[in-house]
Amino acid sequence: MKTYNNPQRKEWTNLVQRVSIKSEELTKVVQSIIQNVKANGDKALTEYANQFDNVGISDFLVTRIEIEEANKSISQELKEAIDIAYKNIYTFHKAQKEEENKIETSEGITCWRKSSPIEKVGLYIPGGSAPLFSTILMLGIPSKIAGCEEISMCTPSDKNKEVHPAILYTADLVGITKIYKVGGAQAIAAMAYGTESVNRVYKIFGPGNQYVTKAKELIQQDGIAIDMPAGPSELLIIADESSKPSFVAADLLSQAEHGTDSQVILLSDNSEVIDQVLVEIEIQIESLPRKEIALKALQNSKSILLNTIDECFEFSNEYAPEHLIIASENANNYLNKIKNAGSVFIGNYSCEAAGDYASGTNHTLPTNGFAKNYSGVSLDSFVKKITFQEVTKKGIQNIGKAIEIMAETEGLIAHKNAVSIRLKDINND
Repeated sequence: MKTYNNPQRKEWTNLVQRVSIKSEELTKVVQSIIQNVKANGDKALTEYANQFDNVGISDFLVTRIEIEEANKSISQELKEAIDIAYKNIYTFHKAQKEEENKIETSEGITCWRKSSPIEKVGLYIPGGSAPLFSTILMLGIPSKIAGCEEISMCTPSDKNKEVHPAILYTADLVGITKIYKVGGAQAIAAMAYGTESVNRVYKIFGPGNQYVTKAKELIQQDGIAIDMPAGPSELLIIADESSKPSFVAADLLSQAEHGTDSQVILLSDNSEVIDQVLVEIEIQIESLPRKEIALKALQNSKSILLNTIDECFEFSNEYAPEHLIIASENANNYLNKIKNAGSVFIGNYSCEAAGDYASGTNHTLPTNGFAKNYSGVSLDSFVKKITFQEVTKKGIQNIGKAIEIMAETEGLIAHKNAVSIRLKDINND
């Protein structure tokens, strides 16, 4: 990690930047993938499976036999762990369901809003260096609670044309029946436009690398909805003198091991805390199976000493992290300072891994600063809000004159007439 001591505010703009490849190059590559999938369907998917994953595959739909075999191969211990996570995630998202609330805005005028599930949704589950079956819980559970009729899922296979059994088990557990062995930007294109094998959906969910994120951005421009820009994982920790350096180091490494393009940031007003955390990182990283990945991610990462904890929160709000940990015994005292963050972890024992797996909150969160204007996935992500209004004779009499005046002022006389003809009819009665 690169260390910065009390950088001036004019330097913050550069310090909050994420690592990325050239945007023009990325866009060009992903556009070509999307166009190829649109034009050639399954043939393009087979081509990219060979090119990117070194696997020859043309039959993308996972069979029931494969799912049943996966269910048999999963240990009881893992099943029980997934069940705990399932229960907590279900409980948290079920509580987000809203009751219809009819409001009488004026006498004779009733308005209300109803949640209607998105009929067809597509879930993207990364499966490269780490099979993220936990993301299936995060996306599949709220989509089921919302009542989505058709839930498709794309995830890459390995070189043996197999999907990790934990992914298949979890998908089956939450009730996903259409699982496709397709990964990368081409999976996003397939769900967006449909192929001979992959069904077209109305909204696409799920995290991924920069290629997946760019594909989601581009298909959104073509009218297909997405959850949010969700790219490489990131974590920012604000640690004061009451933090536990070994905990902080473990949390930083837990995000660094996600991928070489991940980024972690450590902020503190105490130089000794930073020094102790950096020593702990050196000790702990030696035992990690994904040490090389974590080391490369740390090259993109920073530890920053600032003058005060208030400054740390100001920097954090500018960075707008996907995950924010307040490593302090007094963490609750700082909550009102948070303006921009995807998900917040309060206190020394609230490790980010809890939110990744089993606390109940959703781990599909905005990255790359988008926490300034996006929320993480929730039950609302899987529904549309349809508004209703019922206007009685009394109601149109109460607001009719106001509508006529406003419509006439805007020069929309047909709008005015739609009211006038009703008022005339009432008066004639």
